[in-house]
Order: sequence, then structure tokens, then C-alpha cells
Amino acid sequence: MSFVDKLDKASERNRSLVCVGLDPDPDLMPDVELFEFNKAIIDATADLVCAYKPNLAFYEALGSAGMEALKRTADYIPGDIPVIGDAKRGDIGSTARAYAKALFEVFGFDAVTVNPYLGQDSVQPFIDYKDKGIFILCRTSNTGALDFQALNLWSGRPDCRQQPLYMLVAMKAREWNKYGNVGLVLGATYPQELREVRELCPDMVFLIPGLGAQGGSLKAAVKYGVDTGGKRAIYNNSRQVIFASRGAEFARAARLAAEDFRQQIETNRPG
Repeated sequence: MSFVDKLDKASERNRSLVCVGLDPDPDLMPDVELFEFNKAIIDATADLVCAYKPNLAFYEALGSAGMEALKRTADYIPGDIPVIGDAKRGDIGSTARAYAKALFEVFGFDAVTVNPYLGQDSVQPFIDYKDKGIFILCRTSNTGALDFQALNLWSGRPDCRQQPLYMLVAMKAREWNKYGNVGLVLGATYPQELREVRELCPDMVFLIPGLGAQGGSLKAAVKYGVDTGGKRAIYNNSRQVIFASRGAEFARAARLAAEDFRQQIETNRPG
């Protein structure tokens, strides 16, 4: 089953566009072992989500124990729920192929995030896994994104119009999407840009962070992020869900936060 098919089935089954980010931070977690923390969050929310997204940085920072917990977490997530490895990898040639093999074959992720700055040859080894999803960074939600992503550049196309860099990235991603497995990362903090890219890429899956702690408008993100069928958008929430409580009832608090997030999305979801 392809990543997109798996995503669509999970979204329909759970009536959800919610992705819970499994980003453990020992300073914010209750006093519990890392894998057991993730396990409790997954058990509490598996019927509320369309995907989970562990960010590799939080596991790498904990050394070998963290990487072991990441593998156990990926293996524990129910097989009918997609797992997005948030790695933001980007390199060329044999290095890119090694990254793709590690993320897809060793950790078994259904999709990954990829940095396109080095061009097509840095992305192609991921795309060649035809049943896996590849989310290309396009318009991110951090304030420093303005340093490059909003710069107007010549497109090199016959119309010779200047375009912001994020639109050129979206155009390239659309060209690379020959297997239907390429999506885009677009921050909820920039709803107008989200709208523009959705018009350009009507059928692609968007991974949309920037809600919750980063302050993006959920109403605008849902309005402009989903496709014409009200699907193909994944709304990530990490800290507000998994750190809803540091007490013994942290998993129940996470469930309540995820339920609330799902309801807010469904309220604004068209169709």
C-alpha cells in the first residue's frame, strides 16, 4: 500500500487530519522512560490521528538510547497509521541514498521530510521509493524562513516572471511528483502562501506545522490547506498534545488535547 493510500484510509477511519508530533523533551516530560512515554501517548491517541511524526533531533540528542527508543516507537505505532520521520535530510549521491535507506528500510518510516536546497539529485533517491511519501520543505513556519524562502527570483521559464523561492520549490516538487508520492511542508503561519501553493498543487499532500505553540491560524490553515475534497492536508501538533500535562494522567491529558484539536479542524473543514 502506498503512503497516500495509507494516509487516506487512516484519515477516513478516524475522521481526522491530525498528526501528533512525537518530540520528547526531558525538560517537559513527566518522570517516565522515553519509550513508555511515547507508548502511552500512542495508546491514548491512535483512534484520533491520521499520522504520527517523530522528529529525529529529539532522539539523536539522547544518543544511542534515544535512537533505540525511536526504533521501538516506530515499530509500536499501529501498522495502519502512517509514520512520518521528520529528518529534513538533504545531500547528494550515495549519501542521499544512504539516508533514504536508513529512514525507509531501517526505521521503516512511511514518509520523511526532505530539504531540497541541493536540487533534484539530492531528492530523487527518496522519490525512488515509490510507495513512500516525501515531504519537501517549501514555506516553513519559522521567522528565519524570510531570509531565503520569500526572495523573488527569476524562474528561468519562458514568461520570465519573478517568483518567490517557495513557489519555485513548489513548481519543482510538482515536476518531480511522477509517482504521486511527493508532498510539501507549508507552515500554517503563512496562510496566503498556503493558498497560493494549494492553487498551484491541487492534488498534493501538504504537511502543515505551525499551529499550536507557533500561533498559526487554524481556520485559515484548514480553509487553504485542504484539497477540493477537504482532504490531503496533515495538521501537526506536538507540544500542546504530548506535554498537555506532566502529571500521572499525562496520557489522558494528551488525548483530551488531541480530541480538541481534531474537533477544531473538523469544525472548519469544508464538505
